[in-house]
Amino acid sequence: MSQTVMIQLDLPKDWRTFRMPRGLQSRLQELLDRQDQTGKLTRRERQEANALVELAEMFSLMKLRVRLAAKRRLST
Repeated sequence: MSQTVMIQLDLPKDWRTFRMPRGLQSRLQELLDRQDQTGKLTRRERQEANALVELAEMFSLMKLRVRLAAKRRLST
């Protein structure tokens, strides 16, 4: 069974620039490159990579939802 949680956030004016911090993005790229080259990551590295991917997806989803909300406000 899935759950939905609604969270209201006050985003700064520069929300469009939200990105995963450069160090985390570099680490994720390093892990993905190693996986591509060797086909192997340790269990801990896989967990880390998965967590970083989830964080990146969360930022993307947040930006998309803000854009959709802004479009709705403009059309009403």
